[in-house]
Amino acid sequence: MKIPSQQLDDEMSFKLYTLNRLIQQEYQAFLAPLHLTYPQYLVMKILMEGDGIPVNVITSRLMLESNTVTPILQRLEKQGLIRRGYSCNDQRQRIITLTDQGKDMRQEIDDVSSLVAESLREKDTSCETAHRLENMLGEFISRM
Repeated sequence: MKIPSQQLDDEMSFKLYTLNRLIQQEYQAFLAPLHLTYPQYLVMKILMEGDGIPVNVITSRLMLESNTVTPILQRLEKQGLIRRGYSCNDQRQRIITLTDQGKDMRQEIDDVSSLVAESLREKDTSCETAHRLENMLGEFISRM
């Protein structure tokens, strides 16, 4: 069965794209004082869950190619937040570790999620609605 063509505003992908952009804007308001972009924030979150990890773990978690992640890592390194080294076992593998300065940002980075949640609540987005959406998106992503 052929699905009829839809107007742009009726496309599920456009709605997800728009929601993603709007949520990233919410994050950016709290990330700007930390001098982080949203993708840099995601990398920092990954490193705070487990420091000293290979680049391929980061690319896998973000579902991005290494040529997309490498510039993000380079900028974080220039900011003094991470260090890029090599694995002792395999010199081809890059290992990413937090610097002391990066580790010192743990609380500020942890606070960002709460600040965004509070900001969304102020826009009458209930936690219950957000959790339902999160569950639906998680299920949809796992099926894709």
